[in-house]
Amino acid sequence: MTHSVLTRVTNRIIERSKTSRTAYLEAMKRLGEDAPYRQALGCGNLAHGFAACPQAEKDALAGPTPNIGIITAYNDMLSAHHPYYDYPEKLKAYAKKRGAVAQVAGGVPAMCDGVTQGQPGMELSLFSRDAIAMGTAIALSHNMFDAALCLGICDKIVPGLLMGVMHFGYLPVAFVPAGPMPSGLPNNEKARIRELYAKGEVDEKRLLQAESESYHSPGTCTFYGTANSNQMMMEMMGLQLPGSSFVNPGTPLRDALNERVVETVLQHVKLGQDYVPLYDVFTEKSLINAMIGLLATGGSTNHTIHLIAMGKMAGIEIDWDDFSELSDIIPLMCRIYPNGSADVNHFHEAGGVPFIIRELLEQGLLHQDVQTILNKDLSAFTDLPVLDAKDLTFQPAPEESRLPDVVSTVEAPFKADGGLCLVQGNLGRAIVKTSALSDDQMSIKAPAKVFTSQQQLQDAFKAGELNGDYVSVVIGQGPKSNGMPELHRLTPPLGVLQKLGYKTALVTDGRMSGASGKVLAAIHVSPECLAGGDLAKIRDGDIIELDAKQGILTAHVDPAEWAARDAVAITVDPEPLAMGRYLFAGARSIVTTAEEGGSFVTAPIA
Repeated sequence: MTHSVLTRVTNRIIERSKTSRTAYLEAMKRLGEDAPYRQALGCGNLAHGFAACPQAEKDALAGPTPNIGIITAYNDMLSAHHPYYDYPEKLKAYAKKRGAVAQVAGGVPAMCDGVTQGQPGMELSLFSRDAIAMGTAIALSHNMFDAALCLGICDKIVPGLLMGVMHFGYLPVAFVPAGPMPSGLPNNEKARIRELYAKGEVDEKRLLQAESESYHSPGTCTFYGTANSNQMMMEMMGLQLPGSSFVNPGTPLRDALNERVVETVLQHVKLGQDYVPLYDVFTEKSLINAMIGLLATGGSTNHTIHLIAMGKMAGIEIDWDDFSELSDIIPLMCRIYPNGSADVNHFHEAGGVPFIIRELLEQGLLHQDVQTILNKDLSAFTDLPVLDAKDLTFQPAPEESRLPDVVSTVEAPFKADGGLCLVQGNLGRAIVKTSALSDDQMSIKAPAKVFTSQQQLQDAFKAGELNGDYVSVVIGQGPKSNGMPELHRLTPPLGVLQKLGYKTALVTDGRMSGASGKVLAAIHVSPECLAGGDLAKIRDGDIIELDAKQGILTAHVDPAEWAARDAVAITVDPEPLAMGRYLFAGARSIVTTAEEGGSFVTAPIA
């Protein structure tokens, strides 16, 4: 039986979304009436569409042969996307083997936040998601395709791909992961070296050595940040094959999964008898399942922004109250860095996403009655892929976790509630990641130290100005100000202060990396400073109370003084031409708040 709170939240979201969701579904069904869709093209249009194809494919595309559009986010700088270099040719061969055609419809950018952390380019990171959505739509707008395969893994890429392909929701769509790199230097050791560097106790050569031993080969980084949270959520929503997220690149099992996903989408095109469009897979219930997966595994805070934006593209309205209410009933079942010492390879070994899904289903904490790319309900996603000789089969996830220190059960979780919470008060509303915090780190009441950049805080740390109990407030970091960069470089100095015994916390209208979470931080403060948020009224010495257990984010300032106090002026674009930031000036002017998805493309569906 479904948990009563889950039922209540689900019904609330369905009711809230009724008008926009109905409009979306009506549009998708109307657009998807006729297949193959390229029959609407004129002869000149079609000739351009298959001009580069071999003659046999031209003949096939002139008739009712299924054609798969591949959207690829390949580049060979980004380790997670490096394995995609030969995927298109392999996917085309798999399609040909089944009497179909596949074409690369287009490529989208794939930005590495690890490269841009603390750099000017990070200000393009969040906005790259919407650019990817637009690029995806442009690629599919040729109207040549009967299905789509999305090749993407990392932080903004998967949300952007899904946001874009949602406007082609009448197509069968599947995501094709590439898997994580093998485990390298343990994440805890990498974090230790970073803190030693922050204290000046090791040099850059030692730091680079540690970083290179951690990020060492093609594949996704192994910590449980936004990229790997993406993969978990795609399984939770039934948008990629069961247990496929964390199979390493370049293995026979990975190749077999890639062939199977081609077979899967071809089985469900409109031309056949088993039509499964994206709009039937991505629903209110499947989106809620992704939210629950995020809470149960202690996933990235970035998805409290991305999931909202993804939902809006399909006419589904969720908010932070929904996350908070679900978090009260969803237990934390995983200890994966930064919430523990293990990495995603250990997570997969323990039982992976299928184990989590089965546990939650058995306790009524997930929606089983959803459509998936397999044309089966979510119970089909409790299986793990296995290569038996050369045959790909799916077998039930282990009855018990193979690594109980990494993956636990609903009945014996690591924490009784989920890994995220909502805090609010006279400073606005914000998200706190609690999964890596101990009980004594869940609250603070201390004087504020106000900064307008990461660098200012780092300089204060090096000068010893943060030695004490303080709440560091970093303002002017929201979407309208500078694109809402991740402030991950603040984690090592704040972690050092915490280990020295000081009570410390961060409050900001910016974001933190999905790899962050060991320091109490109220992030995504909405409304942001440049949009009239009262966070810009904070002054050095104001007493700030942040309590994740009680949901409090408050400045203890006399109400009359607070009302009369002016906000600090936020400086925008100190170097507007650096790293292409000027190109996104228009986006900053219209972008929505973090709680509305931080997007410049999510216009209301009516």
